[in-house]
Amino acid sequence: MAVNDRRLTVSDFDFDDVKSNLKTFLRGQSEFKDYDFEGSGMSALLDVLAYNTHYLGFNANMLANEMFLDSASLRSSIVSHAKTLGYVPSSSRAANATVNVTLNTTALGSATMPGGTVFTTSVDGDDYQFVTSDDVTASNTGSGITFNNIKIYEGTYITTRYTVNTSDADQRFLLPDDRADTTTLTVRVQTSSTDTFTTTFTEATDITQVTSSSNSYFLQEVEAGQFEVYFGDGVIGKALSDDNIVILNYVVSNKSAANGAAVFSNSGAIATITDVGVATVSAASAGSDAETIQSIKYNAPLDYASQGRCVTAEDYKVFAKKLFPNAQAVSVFGGEGGSFDTSLGVVSTAEYGKVFISIKSTTGLNLTTSEKSQLVTDFAPFTVASITPVIVDPQTTQLILNVEFKFDANSTTSEVAELEADIKTTLQNYDSSDLGKFDGIFRHSKVLGLIDNTNKAILSNSTNVTLAQKFTPTLNAATTYNINFNNKLYNPHTDHNKTAGGIIASTGFKISGDGTNVYFFDDDGNGNLRLYYISAGARNYANETIGTITYSDGSISIGSLNITSVEDVDGAGSTQIRITAIPDSKDIVPVRNQLLEIDFVNTTISGGIDTITVGDTTAGATYTTTSSYTTTSSY
Repeated sequence: MAVNDRRLTVSDFDFDDVKSNLKTFLRGQSEFKDYDFEGSGMSALLDVLAYNTHYLGFNANMLANEMFLDSASLRSSIVSHAKTLGYVPSSSRAANATVNVTLNTTALGSATMPGGTVFTTSVDGDDYQFVTSDDVTASNTGSGITFNNIKIYEGTYITTRYTVNTSDADQRFLLPDDRADTTTLTVRVQTSSTDTFTTTFTEATDITQVTSSSNSYFLQEVEAGQFEVYFGDGVIGKALSDDNIVILNYVVSNKSAANGAAVFSNSGAIATITDVGVATVSAASAGSDAETIQSIKYNAPLDYASQGRCVTAEDYKVFAKKLFPNAQAVSVFGGEGGSFDTSLGVVSTAEYGKVFISIKSTTGLNLTTSEKSQLVTDFAPFTVASITPVIVDPQTTQLILNVEFKFDANSTTSEVAELEADIKTTLQNYDSSDLGKFDGIFRHSKVLGLIDNTNKAILSNSTNVTLAQKFTPTLNAATTYNINFNNKLYNPHTDHNKTAGGIIASTGFKISGDGTNVYFFDDDGNGNLRLYYISAGARNYANETIGTITYSDGSISIGSLNITSVEDVDGAGSTQIRITAIPDSKDIVPVRNQLLEIDFVNTTISGGIDTITVGDTTAGATYTTTSSYTTTSSY
């Protein structure tokens, strides 16, 4: 017996599915037997019902998603959820630089450089304005007045005033530009228009420390990327009174546009002095967009878990990104595993009470000395016990790949050069998506698969990996050097590849006492680094124990060596020497402050037709394969 299903399928919300379900339902009703549902009138009615159902389903789904931080997609929802966790997203950041400003005068005993003082510069032909954010006073040293280590910010110094009206429940104190840098914000409250006395308010970061009389303000992101300042209610934070005037000073910037600016000048007068010298301490950096929604969703729960203090490595990561918004990636490791030697790149004797923090900036530049010092200072209120933060630079290890592939010429119209270019694009995408992070492991099998999947015609590939690092020698001085690849190096037996140069190679350099020959490094397969030059096509060893290699951890120590000059690297003048090594594993793992990136200048990609696949009659006799074992190259 046939069953007349009078039920609608309610799990489908797509328009076409809803309309189809409505038709199926109506066809099952006796009142609509033999009815033409494609007729214009009924079809239009079904369209309306289907659209209405689709909209209701979509809105219900969106509503449910926006209720949770993990699934929310609207910035307003994500910011709201973050607020319940006590997390304030980072605003856009102005590029900032550090300068020394000198007033060349003996007429003044002291002078004040006011907040908003303008400096000019240019980047790539575009002019930018930098300003100070605070008043600074300095005394005359006899020949002039110098303001040391002054931080200047790219943008316009803005002052916004609000007169308090407590009867207006909707009154808000907004920073009306979404490019405002809240790190430059100063909040003052003037008693009234007739009483010019002002009180400076500070941002409340810990409500347990805020009393009813605390001159504190709170900050939150609101609509359209703007930020709002609000004040206490008389219980948590001092409440404002009628006719108080709220004065907001801040910088509105062009975000990252002025990063890299290094030469500044003052075209006006400071304290009536027009003879003004400006010396750059550190070039402009750290300009960035406001925090992304992905970053907010990641950082807000971690910030809540940290409870306003740094204890675990994850706590330090969260605060590093809050205190230095231009941080793209952060690595944190403790001194309990050893004292971190930045020259050696490894930890040695345990040094308790220190935490090492390495930051990769979005600008691609290492943090300046002043930025590192400021960051350590900013960490101070959040560290516990006697933990000392130490900022170390990231260490980049380059990967030189040798890719050889075979393809079926019958399956593609692409030439070899096109396939090689496509594989290069594949590797570039992998480099940007998977590497360049402190936890970015180079996974050899994944790379092989990506190469094979670049084009359906590619049948196989053999890809070898060589590690490379560069160091800058101290010229004309006997100096020791340490390099660490942080990965086991290939040494299957004692004296491996000794006669051919082992697994180590380097670019050239000259040494003291010999202005003619160009010298290089290799190894003897027995843990000794050797120094040699080439004469008549043969290696002549000047020192067969110039350094040591620990194959088990990839560390290289170069003994005292007086290097006088450096040869070209990759066809261009250089101040660095590159050392390459063959790893024991083709999976390369970054350790501590190490970053991995593919060296596309020296990576080689070559392909050939698979002769067996295309039916070459001599294929079986002439078919060749590529070795899976990398050999050292001679620079």
